[in-house]
Amino acid sequence: MPAELKRFFVRTEKDISIKNITEEVAKAVKESNVSDGIAVVFVPGSTASVSTMEYEPGLLKDIPRVLEKIAPLDYDWEHHKTWHDNNGASHILANLLGPSLVVPFKNKQLLLGTWQQIVLMDFDRVPRKREVLVQIIG
Repeated sequence: MPAELKRFFVRTEKDISIKNITEEVAKAVKESNVSDGIAVVFVPGSTASVSTMEYEPGLLKDIPRVLEKIAPLDYDWEHHKTWHDNNGASHILANLLGPSLVVPFKNKQLLLGTWQQIVLMDFDRVPRKREVLVQIIG
C-alpha cells in the first residue's frame, strides 16, 4: 500500500479563522504517485481543526457565531490560570472538532460533494502560520 506525505502552510487570522484549503489538498493528491485511495488531512497543534463545509459568506459568519456560543472566547477558562495565554476556548473548540479529516479520491480527484470544501479552522487568539499535512494512501 503506497503512501506519500505532502505539506503546505496557511496563514490565519486571530480568533475563529476559516480557510478553504480544498485546492491545496487536491494539488497534493494530483502531484502524488497514488491514483485511488484516501487523503488524511491533519493540522498539528491543539488550537486548530480540519473539517468540511459549504464555503460561502453566510456560513463564514454563522459558524463562528455558533462556535462562540459553545465556547466563548472571553470566558474565564481554567486554562488561562495555568498558562495565561487567554486561549482556553481555542483548545476546547479544537478538541470538539478534531485535528483531521479523511477524504477518499479516485483517479486523483477528491470525492467531495458538489458544495463541499475542505477547511482549516484556526481558533487561536493570535494570527498563525499553520502547517497542514496530507497523508496520501492508496
